[in-house]
Amino acid sequence: MQNLGRTARIGLISVYFAGLVALSAIQAQAAPYAAMVIDARNGEVLHSRNADSRLHPASLTKMMTLYVAFEAVENGEISLDTMVRISKKAAAEPPSKLGLRAGQQIRFRYLIRGASVKSANDAATAIAEAIEGSEAAFARRMNRTAKSLGMTRTTFKNAHGLTEAGHLSTARDMTTLGRHLFFDYPQYYNLFSRISTDAGIRTVSNTNRRLLGSYRGADGIKTGYTRAAGFNLVASAERGNERIIATVFGGRSSATRNARVAELLDLGFQRAPSRVAMKKPRRPAYGHHVASADIAVTRSPRPAPRPSAAPAAGTVIAALEDDILKAVEEAATAPAPTPTAPTATAAAVPVAVAPRPRPAALSLASARPTAQGAAQPDAGQEIVTRLSSSGGRHWGINVGRYGSRYQAERVLLKTALRELGTLDDALRKVVQNSRGFEANFVGMTEDQAALACRRLKSRGAECQLFGPRS
Repeated sequence: MQNLGRTARIGLISVYFAGLVALSAIQAQAAPYAAMVIDARNGEVLHSRNADSRLHPASLTKMMTLYVAFEAVENGEISLDTMVRISKKAAAEPPSKLGLRAGQQIRFRYLIRGASVKSANDAATAIAEAIEGSEAAFARRMNRTAKSLGMTRTTFKNAHGLTEAGHLSTARDMTTLGRHLFFDYPQYYNLFSRISTDAGIRTVSNTNRRLLGSYRGADGIKTGYTRAAGFNLVASAERGNERIIATVFGGRSSATRNARVAELLDLGFQRAPSRVAMKKPRRPAYGHHVASADIAVTRSPRPAPRPSAAPAAGTVIAALEDDILKAVEEAATAPAPTPTAPTATAAAVPVAVAPRPRPAALSLASARPTAQGAAQPDAGQEIVTRLSSSGGRHWGINVGRYGSRYQAERVLLKTALRELGTLDDALRKVVQNSRGFEANFVGMTEDQAALACRRLKSRGAECQLFGPRS
């Protein structure tokens, strides 16, 4: 009887587990599921299932957030040691999170660690705001970057991956992104294999540590989970000369997802040849993220008038080359001036001038014209001239309105670097008004301003020409 009871119990346990397996199979069939396996060395697809179905990526989204962050650091937009002030929006993001507080300052490198290892949503939003000023602007950059990488069926709405209408991707696109992360930014790839890391305010553990610790050769990349998405994972592993990347969308639990990914990685290593020619993915050129919409304007602003008060003697004035040369010529041929009361038609500004090869701010305490035969002023006497009122260099262009002075200044600098030929001598000026911060280039002739606009438009940008006040 005792043996019979034991046999019965074993039978009941077997039936129970069989029922669980059957239930899991039914749930798995009902869930949106997709998978992709590639040979990372040349991008060859080794297995796919529903790879182009648009599904919720969850925190796989942070792979793109980190890709853009690496790009921004590499190109000098921000440094790893930049202190980032945490906004109320970033601090209020739901878990998973680092626990950042509004107003707190933290180095950018710790935000990257928090997003990559802990999958922290507050860190991801803070990264977005630090680079582009707002999460919405950052999401637009994410989408432009995705397009440049060939991710044709992906649309990002946020930087963290929490469920939002229209925030969708595919197993194929996320596999493509994982491959680009490995090849485009190998200096940062080690982040994804860290079991734990110092995130500035605390040490955090890797959300992918179970697979990293159990599968030989696994070294990344990113997990993701929301109720709408299920359990997602992009994993990469290397054995010998072979590297496989496998992606799963819609796992029923972290354990079943990891088991499925392990099977897919095994499949990849079985099917991949031992030797294959390396064919790295084409990395997009820097600047792909700058869209014409970023610098579009809806009106043509005019520059604010400068103060009319004349500066004191010895004041240094930034003069333009043609006006300087004209003033020097006039001063060299004119008789020594005698002190007279200023008139309405000749508002003089005391300036001593010396020709230079290009416009500059000149210190003119002792310079005097030395043209042969010209009358020489007495010691201590100053040459007088004034900026031209002909309107020759009072034209400019507007390249957008932004939410902060920092954003406007950054766009002006980037635009100047891209268009050195026509904007090298122009002055960069940010004008604040009730609508935001206007980014302007001023101090150009009408022809120079028109040419600069044409060249910017030919590069996919837009600008508005404006002239002197009438």
